[in-house]
This record gives sequence, structure tokens and C-alpha cells, in this order.
Amino acid sequence: MILFFLSSGLFLGWSLGANDAANIFGTAVGSRMIRFRTAAILAGIFVTIGAVVSGAGASDTLGQLGSVNAFGGAFTVAFSAGLTVTWMTRLKLPVSTSQAIVGGIIGWNLFAGADTDWAVLQNIVMSWIGSPVIAAFFSALIFLLFRIYLKRVNLHLLHVDMHTRIGLILVGIFGAYSLGANNIANVMGVFVSVSPIHAHDFGLLTLSGKEILFLVGGLAIAFGIISYSHRVMETVGGSLLKLTPTAAFVVVLSEALVLFLFSSVSLKQWLMAHGLPSLPLVPVSSSQLVVGAILGIGLVKGGHGIRWRVLGEIALGWLATPLAAALLSFILLFVMQNLFKVVVAQ
Repeated sequence: MILFFLSSGLFLGWSLGANDAANIFGTAVGSRMIRFRTAAILAGIFVTIGAVVSGAGASDTLGQLGSVNAFGGAFTVAFSAGLTVTWMTRLKLPVSTSQAIVGGIIGWNLFAGADTDWAVLQNIVMSWIGSPVIAAFFSALIFLLFRIYLKRVNLHLLHVDMHTRIGLILVGIFGAYSLGANNIANVMGVFVSVSPIHAHDFGLLTLSGKEILFLVGGLAIAFGIISYSHRVMETVGGSLLKLTPTAAFVVVLSEALVLFLFSSVSLKQWLMAHGLPSLPLVPVSSSQLVVGAILGIGLVKGGHGIRWRVLGEIALGWLATPLAAALLSFILLFVMQNLFKVVVAQ
């Protein structure tokens, strides 16, 4: 039964890999600097490492939003989010798995009569709004600095191409790690409080029950990247704004930095210890970060070449995702409880 209930989390992980996780290399693939197969393998490896090593911070925040207290409820919430993301993916919209799982949790809260922590929800929603703005600021600033640097050093075109390709690989690895640390909460966060899995000694290392969940979820994300992410890479990498290899590097770096800011427990603790402001540890959308970073570059260029119709379609997907996931979660919870007699809430 454990594997059956976890199957929806694995499905959601696959959906995340097919949609959100693809964005860490989408611009590189879209600009033809890195082959899809190479990008998918690197992303799969490092997103799994990030999930296991640093995945705890954002998952705790989701637990505060709504503590799903039954395995059947956790299964249904994750399944609802996965169905929503898969449907949006088939429409070629780079939507947010973060929004889908939050919508699913709110649907469970409504069905179970549980309280929603509105302060936590407000932090999450503000992060959804603020994170692409931060990514746009980073990308605009880095793009300007990078352009000034290239003019001063006057590198040969072949050297620029080689350095950019290496840079895309390195920042893609950094982005994949940060994405795993941030977004594994979307995949396995609802299972943490109800999972019966205990710590296990694998010889070289011992993993806690939570880390084992995150490992399994990370592998599901990796499979989604490899098997089904090319479709969304086309939208993010080339449809919104045609990117040069240099611009693609800037987009990936900006996205990776923002993911890290919303993922790193150590950074948050260091900032707080020195009396500095810090960002909340919440799951944010890599899709939104990529779009924000691309827009930042587009605005630096005067807004020319931005395909506003595509941007409007993407924004519509962002608005529809949490609403659709909440509604679907509520309906499926009713079906599971009354038709299949599964306990979905204690």
C-alpha cells in the first residue's frame, strides 16, 4: 500500500521533471548550445542530489500551509497536482508545480475542514509574484555587465562560444541542484508527516525517512526530465524571445541564483545571524523564473522581440493552475472517500 500511495508523488515528480525542471536547461537547448540529451542527464543527476541534501527547508513551509494527516489524502493531493501539471504541459504551457501542489493542499483543507495558515499562504503567493521580478532584475543587471565585459576584453567569437557553452553547463548544474532543493517539497512534502518510512543505513551513508522520500522523488523528477521535457523546452527556450547563447547563459544563471535564495537554509541562517533581511524558504516556480529572466533581457533591449501573446498564454496558465488543482483535489477527495472508501483525512 505504501508504494501505491506514493505512486501519485512519483507521478507528480515525473510531471515536474517534464515541466518545471526542464527550464534549467531550456534556454541552453533552445539556443542550440547544448544537446537535449546532455542537458537532461546533467539535470537529472543534480536535481536528485539537491533534493536529498537540501530539500528540507521548503517542505517544512508546505507542512505549515496544511498538514495532510492521512496517506490517502496525501496520495489524492499529489495526484490532483500531477494531473493539473500534465494537462498544462500537453498545452505546452510552462506552468508551476508549486502552484499546483499549493492548490491541491488548499483543496484538502477545504474538504477536511482544516484551517489554512493564511500568513504562510501570503508568503508563498508573494514569493510567486516577487521571484520572477527578482529574476528579471538579476538578468538585466548581469546581461548589462556581461555585455560591457565582452566589449572590453574583445574575445574572438569562437572563444566566446566555448566559454558560454561551459558556463551554461556549470550554471545549469547549479540550477539543477537548487531546483531539487527547492521543488522536492512539491513532490514529497505532503507525504512527510504520514510516511511510515524510517531511516536506513546504506553502508556508505545513512538516510533519514524524509531523505529517502526525497531520493525517490528526485529520481522521479529525473525520469520526467529525460522522458518528456523537450516539449516545454521549446516554449521556454525559443517561443517567448529568441535568445543568443550569451543571453541564455544569463537567464540560467539568474534563475539558479533565485532558486538558491529561496532554498538555502544555511544562507537564511547566516543572513538572520547578521541582522540582514532574508527570503522565505518556499517552493517557487522555475518556469516563472525563466520567464522573468527572459523578460529582463528583453526589456534591456527595449522590449523588441518579446512575444507578448505567448507571455499572455503563459500568465493565463499561472492563474488557472492553483484554481484547477484545488477544485480537482476537492472532487477527487470526495470520490476517494465515498466511492473507494479510502481515509483521506483523520
